[in-house]
Amino acid sequence: MRTFGLTLALLVSILASVFLSSCSSQLRAKEGHVTHRFDYGKTAYISPSGKAVAPPRAPRRVKRMIEAANALTEKPYIYGGGHRSFHDRGYDCSGAVSYVLHAGGKLDRPLVSQNFFDYGKKGYGDWVTIYVRKGHVFMVIAGLRFDTGGTWKSTGPRWKPERRGVKGYYVRHPSRL
Repeated sequence: MRTFGLTLALLVSILASVFLSSCSSQLRAKEGHVTHRFDYGKTAYISPSGKAVAPPRAPRRVKRMIEAANALTEKPYIYGGGHRSFHDRGYDCSGAVSYVLHAGGKLDRPLVSQNFFDYGKKGYGDWVTIYVRKGHVFMVIAGLRFDTGGTWKSTGPRWKPERRGVKGYYVRHPSRL
């Protein structure tokens, strides 16, 4: 009977450590705001046409992601857009982020915003960081924010140079980016 009690206590201890460690699988955004600071050769910038220009030394996958995001900048915001297929007539936040990650070879199927809590790895990426909270997701690629929220000329998936508050957001990134 005593062996059973010890075994049960050990099992409960192991299960508790597994469940408690899963709580630490998220990392809150450290900064209060995301702000674009241009650094030649290291960060993307927005051209007069509204399209982003990748830094020359960016990895090929990052350049593909920037090209994919550029392709969406004239699409309207449509709630649920990009969820059934990567190709749609408009996109919401998670549809746009999914499309861009897919173009970079980092996602096989579209995700809804909640699924980004489990996407990739926790923390900031060197080239790509995904900011996720309940009900919204956006990304920063080569230092430039790609988002459907906020304001800058119009709604929908756009490059947004203005600062954005990130209180309540968690950060994730694709592996090796």
